[in-house]
Amino acid sequence: MKREEKIKDLISNMTLEEKVSQLTYTSAAIPRLGIPEYNWWNECLHGVARAGLATVFPQAIALAATFDEGLVGRAASAISDEARAKYNEAVKCGNRGQYWGLTFWTPNINIFRDPRWGRGQETYGEDPYLTGRIGLAFMKGLQGDDPDHLKLAACAKHFAVHSGPEKLRHVFDVHVSKKDLFETYLPAFKLLVENGIESVMGAYNRTLGEPCCGSFYLLKEILRERWQFKGHVVSDCWAIRDFYANHKVTATPEESAALALSAGCDLNCGCTYPTLTAACKQGLVTEEQIDTALTRLLRTRFKLGMFDKPEEDRYADLNGSIVNCEKHQQLALEAAQKSIVLLKNDNGLLPLKSPMKKILVMGPAATSAHVLLGNYYGVSSHLITILEGLVEKTRNKFDLTIDYHQACMMYDENHNSGWTVGMAESADVVIAVFGLDNAMEGEEGDVIASDVKGDRQYIELPPWQLAYLRELKNRGKPVVLVLTGGSAIAIPEDIADAVLYVWYPGEKGGTAVADVIFGDVSPSGHLPITIPASTDQLPPYEDYSMQGRTYRYMTEKPLFPFGFGLSYTTFRFDAIELSEESIVAGGSVTVSVTVSNTGARDADESVQIYVTKDNRAEDEPLVALRGFKRVSVPAGKSATVAFNLPSSAFDSVNAEGESILVPGTYTIIAADAAPLAVSVEKGASKPTQVKINVV
Repeated sequence: MKREEKIKDLISNMTLEEKVSQLTYTSAAIPRLGIPEYNWWNECLHGVARAGLATVFPQAIALAATFDEGLVGRAASAISDEARAKYNEAVKCGNRGQYWGLTFWTPNINIFRDPRWGRGQETYGEDPYLTGRIGLAFMKGLQGDDPDHLKLAACAKHFAVHSGPEKLRHVFDVHVSKKDLFETYLPAFKLLVENGIESVMGAYNRTLGEPCCGSFYLLKEILRERWQFKGHVVSDCWAIRDFYANHKVTATPEESAALALSAGCDLNCGCTYPTLTAACKQGLVTEEQIDTALTRLLRTRFKLGMFDKPEEDRYADLNGSIVNCEKHQQLALEAAQKSIVLLKNDNGLLPLKSPMKKILVMGPAATSAHVLLGNYYGVSSHLITILEGLVEKTRNKFDLTIDYHQACMMYDENHNSGWTVGMAESADVVIAVFGLDNAMEGEEGDVIASDVKGDRQYIELPPWQLAYLRELKNRGKPVVLVLTGGSAIAIPEDIADAVLYVWYPGEKGGTAVADVIFGDVSPSGHLPITIPASTDQLPPYEDYSMQGRTYRYMTEKPLFPFGFGLSYTTFRFDAIELSEESIVAGGSVTVSVTVSNTGARDADESVQIYVTKDNRAEDEPLVALRGFKRVSVPAGKSATVAFNLPSSAFDSVNAEGESILVPGTYTIIAADAAPLAVSVEKGASKPTQVKINVV
């Protein structure tokens, strides 16, 4: 019997109550039909989460900073190996509980439009193109290469137009133009849907008046009809309860469940869908609608092999030995190394050079495991803090002393005097490890040091940390500032001689930071976000218009631009060569650029291709990323990188949200940061550009 026939047969033999029991995340067992219980709620944002031992990779925003689709795909594949292994072992011992399944609610491909959003760390940054490409690589790594026999089921979330404020997410109605909707907020979702994402999760908020998990516009018109999505839709957790409890668009749980199901939400993470039995009897929904949702859910379980015979399971050999294995630990280290962004390096302070007698490590983040983890994390027995990594790196340097002091509090000002700053006077260099951790930014309910439910009210470094750093810098010794966190942190430009942004770097974070500081690895990460100069540069947080936001629309001078990242070498971009002088609708052009390593160290460079319309309208992007590739270039050598740009790379989005190709002259730019004046000023390579006609 074929799969669809089996699904139809199972449903035909279920009672209404049994059908409804399958539409919640805690799907009940139906022994008489051979259906085991199943919990749909599983997490693997940067490693299998909340299910014991797992490899902890760098947080999602850090993975985006690698600008490396291949690396992200390999990390996701390793995560899926561990997830399958844990599932196999759990089933053997009768554990079918939460976080031990095969349906994973990741990746988060929302646009990080405002750095105050605490959950921005879960995303791949502010750019729709980068978000789509990194999200797609992660999705493919999770799901495998056979769409009919999924390794795991990935889930694109949160659909749609969701990025704070956290404290308002259960009541907020996002008013967004169709231009911004289709130009910024939806492209990554569209890309993943077109490439076979198995699941989409609705958001808590309303968008254009409709709750996202019950939106006919989002779920029916766009997702199912325009994009032809074939997988299943899941609600965010208890979002359907919000319909009547907070959004006030329905009066009862039954009405809420009926609205969500009718709009196309198949699975309820929460407590509302059990009322579908009563809603059906009241005539609010039909049993046929319930059957449609159930068909989609069973199809996912069949594709995952949950009803296959043991000998048919292609992943049966994956077992506990692969969980947090040496290979995966090394991959986590590689990802951390490649994610670190060098923001400043005055006088070539980094990498640290001999002779050196004393290094003073200071700061509350140096010994913290929290700054390795971010949110939605697993646990590992190999967590290496930044201090541990630095000390291990100098294990055999008996002519060098490393000393450490916490210096100041992470979450509040010191209660005693800051006399410890005087310790810097006897040091050759100070490594100051400051910033944010997962108690200061994150999701509503998880963040115990935030008084705005996980968001930040300002993007500057916490004032007590800044005051200590200022006093430290005034002692006249070279300072290397290591910043931890998952979002933009504004700092004074003179606060340190060198600055590394290390994100939440995962279990091997301390080793990776030490590798970069001591020069075993050249830094190669690039910012997937813009770092504004101050909170004052940001539009109101609750305004979802893209005007003034991100590198694509921001007219003020940022502290650091999107795509920025220095190296221990220098690069030169030579002239761009085009395969065609003009492009037509449906056509494409090959863009080639040669990158030369003009320094003395082998290193990686992230080549970024931007497009801008020469006669753009005021509401169109200043520039837009349309391609990126990471390439290794030996010292004194060159590499040619080619990109195929389809005509859609030159599309504009009009007021109705329609993509149109407008004839005219466009500029293609190759660079290693968003081509703004501040980029080269900060030390980025000089971009190169060429004109092309769109006809």
